[in-house]
Amino acid sequence: MTLGRRSFLLIFPVVLAGYVLAASLLYISQSSSILGLERARLWQQMGLLTAVFQNDVTQNKSLIYSLMEGNAIRLFINEPDASYRSNALGVQLQQSITSLSEDPTKFVSLTVIRPPLTVDYYYENSADPFAEIPHAQLDHARRVIDSPKLSSWSYIEADGTDPLIIHSEFIDPLTFSRPVSSAKRGSILVQTAVKPTGFMEMRKSLEQQYTARLEISLHPMMAQGSLSATAKLGPSLFARLTPDPALLDEKLRNLKLLLVGGAVALSIVTIGIVLLLVRRYITNPIARLDRQLTEVMSGHRAEIQKTVEAGEIGRLSENVKRLHDNATHSFDLVQTTSWTDTLTGISNREYFNIRSTQLLADAKASSTGCTLLFIDVDNFKFVNDKHGHKVGDELLKTLALRVRAIVDSVLARRKLPEGLIARLSGDEFAIMVRSHPGDGTITEISGAILALFAEGFEVLDKSYPVTASIGIAVCPEDAETLPELIANADAAMYQAKSQGKNGSARYSRSLHEKRTRRRRIEEELRSLDPNEEFHLVYMPIVDGRGKVTGCEALLRWTSPELGNVTPDEFIPIAETTGLFSKIDWWVIDRAMADSEQLKKLFGPETILCINISSAELYTKSISEHFIDCLERHGVEARTIEIELTETFAVKLGDQSQRNIDILRAKGFRISIDDFGAGYTSVQQLIEYPADTIKLDRSLVESLTRSASLPTLRALVALCHAQEMAVVAEGVDTTDKLTLLAAAGCDLFQGYLISKPLKIKDVGIWAMQRLVDQARETARASAADDTRSRRA
Repeated sequence: MTLGRRSFLLIFPVVLAGYVLAASLLYISQSSSILGLERARLWQQMGLLTAVFQNDVTQNKSLIYSLMEGNAIRLFINEPDASYRSNALGVQLQQSITSLSEDPTKFVSLTVIRPPLTVDYYYENSADPFAEIPHAQLDHARRVIDSPKLSSWSYIEADGTDPLIIHSEFIDPLTFSRPVSSAKRGSILVQTAVKPTGFMEMRKSLEQQYTARLEISLHPMMAQGSLSATAKLGPSLFARLTPDPALLDEKLRNLKLLLVGGAVALSIVTIGIVLLLVRRYITNPIARLDRQLTEVMSGHRAEIQKTVEAGEIGRLSENVKRLHDNATHSFDLVQTTSWTDTLTGISNREYFNIRSTQLLADAKASSTGCTLLFIDVDNFKFVNDKHGHKVGDELLKTLALRVRAIVDSVLARRKLPEGLIARLSGDEFAIMVRSHPGDGTITEISGAILALFAEGFEVLDKSYPVTASIGIAVCPEDAETLPELIANADAAMYQAKSQGKNGSARYSRSLHEKRTRRRRIEEELRSLDPNEEFHLVYMPIVDGRGKVTGCEALLRWTSPELGNVTPDEFIPIAETTGLFSKIDWWVIDRAMADSEQLKKLFGPETILCINISSAELYTKSISEHFIDCLERHGVEARTIEIELTETFAVKLGDQSQRNIDILRAKGFRISIDDFGAGYTSVQQLIEYPADTIKLDRSLVESLTRSASLPTLRALVALCHAQEMAVVAEGVDTTDKLTLLAAAGCDLFQGYLISKPLKIKDVGIWAMQRLVDQARETARASAADDTRSRRA
């Protein structure tokens, strides 16, 4: 037995006994303190829970009062037209709710109930656009109507649904104020409901933390046991939380373990100090000799040497240094890996963001320029899908190496600071360069990069049909922050793509103006009055004998702020911002209102063609609106043809297919517009649920220019085989008309026949057409008489 072990066996029991006794006394004094602390903490948590709940109640109350003070609900209640009320004014209510909500993603619902219990309007801010009022809320509304109260809030929690805080207000439909009690039965009930998300999350957290269920009751509750707390959530809503007794036992048990562990740890530390002193002055010389002998025997030392310093201290210092060096080296490797793109070996997006922010700050401080080149590889997905990911990966790696070589070479020759090259995502790269604008550096770099793709990009001794589009943005001229610089360079890159790819484009004022104009168009669309700024024009459709068989309604917008705005410009914006319903509904109603006048001009069988947004058929109400307008204007469904674009018809969804089925069952005709502008297979043509195919003007131009009569005849014959009429658009010359007629087209439309005309001008055109036809008939008759006399 060594001297160190003998010392340990003598000292350890005495020290351990002393610390155990101290720990026992500390446990007795601390157990009661823990109980009091946990009790205070529990009451504090319940108080915070009450505050969170009251905040949701207050927000809901503020929401309904704000809506009541606003004009949207007043207009909704006073509007007699149910369709307009539930759609156009319903959109205003939705916008009011969205603008009043602090969090646009938070669940908020609005319900308008007319007596006795008719849900006139229900909207909820959720992922389900067809949501209906929950049964629990409807039952609650019934109870509110039966109660004497004119204003109240309630908390309902039904099985299987999230709880709701519902605020109810009765409104006199005549005075739009709170009615007297005797007039309550004829009043309108308005309810707003919110999900107390913060309350539910905190409740769940408390229940998980204390492994106990939070009790909620309409009657006051008393605290139970030594650890329990209550809270008053409202005038008649109370909560109580009684944690599992085992929770407190667990904490006391943890205290015991902590004290026992501390006693043992302190005992060991104390003994270690004592032993250290013993070893330093007693056993150290022996240990030093023993260590030197061991090292010599193991071959680590050549001889036993004397040392002034203690061996343990020297070895510990050396070991700590070695561990530190190893740790530093490992950290450098991890950091390099986390900031490097694993495929190409250049910087990744994370490092690019960090380093670019520093470069921009340095550029501003030194008043020098900093330019971002945003590179996108065109057709990369095609190559990746066709030739495999191995080729795609090799292409990206090779491109990264070549771009780095170009940038390094140009910057080194011009004696400029090193550039930053990074791969941002799949086939997107970025280059940040510190150079003075206009010194030719960026032009040289972008030109050299584009030259890599001049004859296709060569990888693994094979050329692939990819190109590059480069967007360029300069700081501070184009943007002062990194997000703005990236966004502007990205916009410039798309501008380069639109110019034909394998090119570069600098972010310019025109791109900014395009964004500004798009924003202004969106703002005007939200606020305009369709009856003031919209109007329809009609483009006649004729058969082979020149008889007008139908007219296509086309929308025109004259804005007092923007001037004439083309449909190609504002329709995509309306579709992406959800404003298409406002436009389509007005077009449908106005076109059907003009239908009778068109029939007076061209006959009762005249077909009215109405274009609607492709996104409109994803809503349930469009078919109902068509049918409603049909009945209101007394129009026959068989004389209305609904035009859908070819690209939309290829990808019909369930809801849009149901709408088309409803409309066709009602008698409406379906037409596929712009046929030939997209990519359509023969199978898709066969499966089109359509009565008419309208050949796109670009297809007509292509086939008539090349005189492809057999191809045109085959296409028309295929449509006829599917019992579809064929309308040729873009007929602007007699040669086209002759060729299309020879191919078997049924109907014709284009500027040769007539340009789009306002409804009043259509009548003038029709009269002029009759006069021209009469003159032509007279000339033909005179010519026949002349020939007869000569004979």
